[in-house]
Amino acid sequence: MEGIGARGRGPGAGARRGLWIVLGLVLLIRVPFLNQAIQGDDPTYISEAAHALVEPLHPMHLKIVFLGDEIDLRGHAHPPLDAWVLSGLISVFGEVREIPFHAAYIVFSLIAAWAMWSLARRFSPQPLWAALLFLAVPAFVVNGNSLETDLPFLAFWMAAVVLFCAGRVGWSCVPMALAALTAYQAALLTPILGAYLWIEREAGRACPAPTTRGTTSAVGAGYIRPAYAPWLALLTPFFTILAFQLFERLTTGAAPAAVLTGYFGSYGFQRLSAKLDSALMLAIHSWFLVFPALVPPAAILAWRKRREPDTQFLLAWITIFFTGAVVIFFAGSARYLLPMAAPVALLASRLRVRWLAPAFALQLALGLGLAAANYQHWGGYRRFAASVRGVTEGRRVWIDGEWGLRYYFETRGGLALQKTTRVRAGEFIASSALGHSVDVNAPMATVAGAVIQPSVPLRLIGLESHSGYSTVSRGFWPFGISDGVVDRLTLSRVIERHATLSYLPMNAPEAAEQIVGGIYALEGSYRWTAKTAVVTLKAPPHPGRLSATFTIHEKSPARHVRLLLDGQEVASQAYPGPGAYTLVTPAPVQPASGVGVVTLELDGAFTAPPDTRELGVVLAGIGWQAEVSAPPR
Repeated sequence: MEGIGARGRGPGAGARRGLWIVLGLVLLIRVPFLNQAIQGDDPTYISEAAHALVEPLHPMHLKIVFLGDEIDLRGHAHPPLDAWVLSGLISVFGEVREIPFHAAYIVFSLIAAWAMWSLARRFSPQPLWAALLFLAVPAFVVNGNSLETDLPFLAFWMAAVVLFCAGRVGWSCVPMALAALTAYQAALLTPILGAYLWIEREAGRACPAPTTRGTTSAVGAGYIRPAYAPWLALLTPFFTILAFQLFERLTTGAAPAAVLTGYFGSYGFQRLSAKLDSALMLAIHSWFLVFPALVPPAAILAWRKRREPDTQFLLAWITIFFTGAVVIFFAGSARYLLPMAAPVALLASRLRVRWLAPAFALQLALGLGLAAANYQHWGGYRRFAASVRGVTEGRRVWIDGEWGLRYYFETRGGLALQKTTRVRAGEFIASSALGHSVDVNAPMATVAGAVIQPSVPLRLIGLESHSGYSTVSRGFWPFGISDGVVDRLTLSRVIERHATLSYLPMNAPEAAEQIVGGIYALEGSYRWTAKTAVVTLKAPPHPGRLSATFTIHEKSPARHVRLLLDGQEVASQAYPGPGAYTLVTPAPVQPASGVGVVTLELDGAFTAPPDTRELGVVLAGIGWQAEVSAPPR
């Protein structure tokens, strides 16, 4: 399709040449990164894809570990279409293979580029420059090299817009539905294309078919389409999302939206402070959709032409999507604004070529530089996992980290470390300083380490960067200009514990070695526990009374506390409410060996978002304490 609608430019050699330039540039910016390592949220979609091979209709009906907690993937923020695509590729290639998978995903970039070219020929006096500016958007260059939903969603989104504006209303419903099965923000297509219909009608132009007759629109010989058909077509994203939710609810017992809403509350993703930070970060990213120097003159020119219908539509597209993004998103990532890149590039393309050419060159150089830094970052996890393979062969490896580190160790039999995991001597822990989420209270010896420090002086995320490119939680810079360390990786071996204290104050230097699990980092002189806390203690020379001194916080639901020695209950007490208490065994006890395993068990715990830890009581000390007497009867 060369033109889009009655006002599109006719086909010709120049138009075809421009399209080939655009598609050729897509290949030039994708091919160098075909061997991109698995990155970001890729492992989540790969897990869904693997499950789709077992349960094709329910790729999301499984559980994974996220930030140390086991979560239900029905609460994933994206419907399952991307998982189905990956599942198909796994079926073809037999396993996940970076080069062919990324080669297959180039198709989505080509679809988005074609759609942009078609829109540019309708909405820009300089369509080639408009398309080139679109391809130079850093998020397009960088995130098009992942297996996440960004480019599939963008491809379907752009195809839906171009087909709808071309009058192919029925055909536009197909990419609308596919977009809705890729990302929930596809619902924003409805008001954006609704604005297009309204503006076209107010301008007295055929909408979206070239001619009208009475209450119907003529669209081809022998076929009359009702004038309200385009408005009904706009409901496609909502009907698709609703159908998906109902299907999941009826077949699995839970609607994904309900599960997702629960996780929003648990992790505090929708807190006002998080939303405000995200909104500010999105505003910053919006200046980098095209080279920032183009934004002010493009805005001024758009204001001068604000009464023109085409300009009104592009401005409506930007306004509606940005407002929706502020409402929907919480991390402020640059990739969230990809569906808004087209109208921004179309407005900027109306400027003079002498401004556009250098801006395009600088923006593309920036995007490629960020993509190169990203390539080196994720490649570091792949290399590290391969380098220690001989050391960990045949041993259990726990992974304290997310993203590619976990993926490459899991492919070799590693397991995600959970907050409830009890590690044992002889096991290994692969950890990332950047993606660390679980505090391990066990003595460890470092076996191997690596530093990820890309040679390109640009950063998307990192230990020594304040870039908010991926998430505003890392800072408010749209990207980092730095040669600093991105991540530090460590492979450690768990060694035998040596309990030296019979009574363990939580601020004792020996605490870290004697805490087995369920007790968090030191805060002053105390530590929070989870619902179950476990320590090892040196046996006293003579039987004594075992005690635990703790405080029940006003928010804690814990009311019944048990004390166990080597798995056997030795004390139990119910408490009326918040306050400071000491639970003491009614009679002297002693472990059977020289070291005792002592467990403090509660009947309840809570979370305090954005803190995702399971919180029980505030523990001051636990163990055999000579001066503790039996509790009064």
